Amino acid sequence: MARDRAEAGATTPKVKKTRWYHQVWQAYQMTRRSDPAVTWLVLGAFLGVLVIGVVIGLVWHNLVYMLLLSVPFAVLAGMFILARRAETAAYAQIEGQRGAALAALRSIRRGWTFLEEPVAMDPRSQDVVFRGIGRAGVVLVSEGPAHRASRLLEAERKRTARVVSGAPITLIQMGDEEGQVPLRKLPRAVQRLKPKLTKAEVGEVGKRLNALGGVRLPVPKGVDPMRVRPDRKGMRGR
Repeated sequence: MARDRAEAGATTPKVKKTRWYHQVWQAYQMTRRSDPAVTWLVLGAFLGVLVIGVVIGLVWHNLVYMLLLSVPFAVLAGMFILARRAETAAYAQIEGQRGAALAALRSIRRGWTFLEEPVAMDPRSQDVVFRGIGRAGVVLVSEGPAHRASRLLEAERKRTARVVSGAPITLIQMGDEEGQVPLRKLPRAVQRLKPKLTKAEVGEVGKRLNALGGVRLPVPKGVDPMRVRPDRKGMRGR
């Protein structure tokens, strides 16, 4: 049996871990295709911090120390610029696509769970509503013009309220019209909602909502603006 396990282990292919610098390179390539200026902006931020470090080093008569100290800060400055530009490029790629709201909401790492398909859809206009649950309660996010989305949201709110036993329900319209939340600001708007439920209550509400289900709809895949941020734990461990 030990031999069989050894042979099985030998034939099982090892899954290679994606290094943080591979993620950074992929983010840079994706961003450069739609934002050619990103190269000069990242280099400018990197060199700008280095120049400041050199100037301070010359003034303090400790050039080598300040140069070594400024290198990691220069890298962080370049990474910050890349992350912001990559986020903008990622949202630009999915903006206007059906299901873009869900793709943006998936970038929320902790505290929220969103269904993989919308919970309501207008068959004529193709306007949709996505549902998430977290410590702030239930959030319903719509895609579509304000005058149509409000009716669709309200209908889904009433349907949801019948099964969540008084849990808070927040309505958010994603869009560029007055009173709506732009796509790139959508994750932040959800994360700013104040917690009102315990973890146990969130689980109970989730069980009740599972009975409502959703409708099938393809959404943009593989777009995660947050992936451009470096894995600092990985940097320390390698």
